[in-house]
Amino acid sequence: MSSITRHHTGDRMSQIVIHGDTIYLAGQVGNKGDSVAAQTQTCLDKVDALLAEAGSDKTRILQTTIWLDNMGDFAEMNGVWDAWVAKGHAPARACGEAKLAHPDLKVEVLVIAARG
Repeated sequence: MSSITRHHTGDRMSQIVIHGDTIYLAGQVGNKGDSVAAQTQTCLDKVDALLAEAGSDKTRILQTTIWLDNMGDFAEMNGVWDAWVAKGHAPARACGEAKLAHPDLKVEVLVIAARG
């Protein structure tokens, strides 16, 4: 049976959950009120840091789900995403529109990755 390890655990959630060689990250958000591009970059910076802590990196991402509060921001978010994603290592990805936890949040990024 594979062990489960949790990092940055609170009453409601953990920022990182590792099960065997699979890493699950909680949804990452940017700074309230920033532009879509800035929030996306902050999300991806957090993903980089959490994956490094878990022993992985963006080349090992298996799947990403991106929530936008407005699909009209799809191109702006993708501009940042496309510059960040490792060439030749694009994960399976979905992007949809959802009401986020706060009205000033524009982007939320969820990641599942393999350990390095």
